[in-house]
Amino acid sequence: MNDRGTELFEAIKQKRGLREKSPFSPFPNGGLEIKATCGSVPTPMECAKKGIEKPDMGETRIHLLRGYDWKAHHRETNNLVGILWDFINGTPKIVAVFFGTDLDEQDWGKIVHPREGGGRTTSVSIMPRHGVKKMYCNWIAVKQDPAYINFLNNYNKGNLIPL
Repeated sequence: MNDRGTELFEAIKQKRGLREKSPFSPFPNGGLEIKATCGSVPTPMECAKKGIEKPDMGETRIHLLRGYDWKAHHRETNNLVGILWDFINGTPKIVAVFFGTDLDEQDWGKIVHPREGGGRTTSVSIMPRHGVKKMYCNWIAVKQDPAYINFLNNYNKGNLIPL
């Protein structure tokens, strides 16, 4: 954090505001948000129709991956480090990192509020395809594995990530 950020943080701390989210969303001096996703795979029913099983915890997902996105509780997220992860040899590993500095509210979906009795869901905005494409256009690192590179290039209808 730079000097100004440290000053602002200390002021919040002095007011005993560290337990509240509002002073940080957004933080007056800016900052980074880091969000991670393991992407989406077919539902158990869709997998059954294909004669396969939905991957369990610890099982690699790349060969079934249908898409990926990031979620936020508001639509102002910018300076986003977006991580894609997968299980490799039973352990969660980062397989791709993206950075978005030019995101705006339009790069986030409408905020979806939980329905009554909807479990533990919270209000959330899901990044649509054009926001994901913006992040793809600023990829930082991708695992040197054709399965991941081809998936990311194909999903985003591009060829920015070399094999």
